[in-house]
Amino acid sequence: MAFLSRRHVLGLGAGVLGAGALGTSSLRPMFAAETGSGAHGISAFGDLKYPADFQRFDYVNPDAPKGGLFSLIPPTRAYNQSFFTFNSLNAYVLKGEGAQGMDLTFVSLMARANDEPDAMYGLAAKSVQISPDRLEYRFKIRPEARFHDGSKLTAQDAAFSFNALKAKGHPLIIVQLRDLVKAEAADDATVVVTFAPNRARDVPLYVAGLPIFSKAYYSTRAFEESSLDTPLGSGPYRVGKFEANRFIEFDRVKDWWAAGLPVNRGSYNFDVIRYEFYRDRDVAFEGFTGKNYLFREEFTSRIWATRYDFPAMKDGRVKREMVPDETPSGGQGWFINTRRDKFKDPRVREALIYAFDFEWTNKSVMYGAYARTISPFQNSDMVAGGAPSPEELKLLEPFRGQVPDEVFKEPFVPPVSDGSGQDRNLLRKAQQLLQEAGLPVKDGKRQLPNGEVLSVEFLLDEPSFQPHHSTFVKNLGLLGIDASIRLIDAVQFRARVEDFDFDIAIERLSLSSTPGDSLRPYFTSQAAATKGSYNLAGVANPAIDALVERAIAAQSRAELRTACRALDRVFRAGRYWIPQWYANTHKLAYWDMFDHPEKLPRYASRAGTPELWWYDAAKAAKLEQAK
Repeated sequence: MAFLSRRHVLGLGAGVLGAGALGTSSLRPMFAAETGSGAHGISAFGDLKYPADFQRFDYVNPDAPKGGLFSLIPPTRAYNQSFFTFNSLNAYVLKGEGAQGMDLTFVSLMARANDEPDAMYGLAAKSVQISPDRLEYRFKIRPEARFHDGSKLTAQDAAFSFNALKAKGHPLIIVQLRDLVKAEAADDATVVVTFAPNRARDVPLYVAGLPIFSKAYYSTRAFEESSLDTPLGSGPYRVGKFEANRFIEFDRVKDWWAAGLPVNRGSYNFDVIRYEFYRDRDVAFEGFTGKNYLFREEFTSRIWATRYDFPAMKDGRVKREMVPDETPSGGQGWFINTRRDKFKDPRVREALIYAFDFEWTNKSVMYGAYARTISPFQNSDMVAGGAPSPEELKLLEPFRGQVPDEVFKEPFVPPVSDGSGQDRNLLRKAQQLLQEAGLPVKDGKRQLPNGEVLSVEFLLDEPSFQPHHSTFVKNLGLLGIDASIRLIDAVQFRARVEDFDFDIAIERLSLSSTPGDSLRPYFTSQAAATKGSYNLAGVANPAIDALVERAIAAQSRAELRTACRALDRVFRAGRYWIPQWYANTHKLAYWDMFDHPEKLPRYASRAGTPELWWYDAAKAAKLEQAK
């Protein structure tokens, strides 16, 4: 098993330094040179690659043909979505299981450039004017912007959308909109977005990328309800045929109003994009070999190494490709629910880390395909290493005595085993930690201070992950821990995780190249108390809260890197998770009827699929003849 998702988003306690106390000042501009008509793009630190008169992104094929079907199983999830099912077309609230692909049906004010870390350029908004204090953004809506029914998309729709998401959206959206004060329409063409003083650096970028809904459509409907009614969109696709829990199709809007904009040229080339849903990954693989869907990003190393020997693969009808993944991989691991008393002691949590034999698992279960994750900032320059730099120390010193001494030394790295699956030295260390934590063994069982047996339940929603737990569970048993696996369906799993009703669950921290406000849902005390957040471990650490704020307030990429490295040290010292593994490539398999740009942009998610790929009619005809 590889990454689960390519996802994949506060009050500070007494005595904690806030962002201002840590030495921040006014925020830097988030635009290039403004003209009288406003800026054509924004970025976190004011760096933009493309000028105001750019015609297209460099990485697209402007002559990509339109047509064909692109079908796949869900490679990512966000907010209320699931990999395995859906029962709602409302994908931005807590209720229901949102359908994959709904983002294709909406536009946002601005669109990402995938060859820049965080730059955005005009989509529904043709320009933005930013006040001198950087707290007011006036987006000018394009006059040609339309919903799919032909009605105009106006500033009133944008203002309604942002306010509704802040009040009634998914909890992860609400957390990230903490610094949004209000959005209002000055007139039909101008939406004014106001942010709080000391706002997060990236919250304007987040707002600029949010979907714009129709205010008129929701005048007779409850925004926060789960529903299979097709919402009125304005994006490159509209909802087509679907059957809840089984499949959903999106049909390209042939006369889409935004098709000719620079941010869209060469993109959204397929006539139909279809998502297929399977409850089991092995069954899903069989569906691919049977051509029930056409594209697959492989996340299971066992399948990649052993099962791509079916006839269509051997005769060339199916292609395999490995595409470099230069984006931060984030951190995937087993997150330990510290809200439960039995996991309060970090020594207990560290013992669990020592019981997992990554080297054996990688060799025996994953065919040596992965490297060990050590940090939530894996595969980026924000991973801490060695002793803290002087700049890191400046951020960490106020917390000396409040955080482990380890924070001021080399950061914690998971142990390397002998690969036997039962490294006695590591198990001896785990046993020592449990003894020091006051958990003796009685009648072969590890006893908690209240006399109960220490039990650990791993919560899973897919059977293909079970082999990765086998030796881990066995080693925990040798330590006297009553370990078990609970396999439940996707809907139950999501409900229990959102309610923090678990011992240990797998999650992936998906962080961008310029993390900012998105750190809050993963690391902060507020998120720990917010049901549905990604803070599965229940991290509620005043030092981490303050360092998150410092990272958010960074005024340069160097400052951001320093703050994230300091945050990394404190997080890793807390032993909140059992780190798993990562890879720096996308493993792709597809029926040979597609093509893509020769060099995919560095920051494109999911190897640029499906937005940048296209249908090759000649290849498809050849494939049909080869049947």
